[in-house]
Amino acid sequence: MAGMAQEEIVRSSKISELVARIKTRNLPLIPEDASIADVVDAMIDYEHSRLLYVVNSEGCLVGTISLGLLARHVFCPSHEPQIHPRFLIDMVTAECARDIMQKNTLSARDGDEVGALLKRMLGANVKEVPVLDNSGRVTADITIVDLLRFLIVDAH
Repeated sequence: MAGMAQEEIVRSSKISELVARIKTRNLPLIPEDASIADVVDAMIDYEHSRLLYVVNSEGCLVGTISLGLLARHVFCPSHEPQIHPRFLIDMVTAECARDIMQKNTLSARDGDEVGALLKRMLGANVKEVPVLDNSGRVTADITIVDLLRFLIVDAH
């Protein structure tokens, strides 16, 4: 019976309902022209997240930088065997967040269904996503832990 109730929550709940239950936290935003040193500082400052949301001058999402991506960039000599040679020049010459960010970012909107987001996150092996408004600005972020709390703990 609990499984059926959980399926109904997944099927009928919207992202806006989940966001309303998430404790307010600082969003890990960084300008696209931030230096690599600033990117490292931001990653350290935002302890709840292992993902930075790179935004343009209008505050719209243009990409993300994961902890793994940043570590590979900062510790490049230690990870050379995992880096394809055609990306090596880009990594060595990178000067700002824009140069190392991933551009194709999985995201959510308030009207999206929680279940659809969960499937997309699991399918892409993504642990957190930004929630965007209609202009593409980051208004919140959702982690797998948030989804566990919403679907399992809060449902009981």
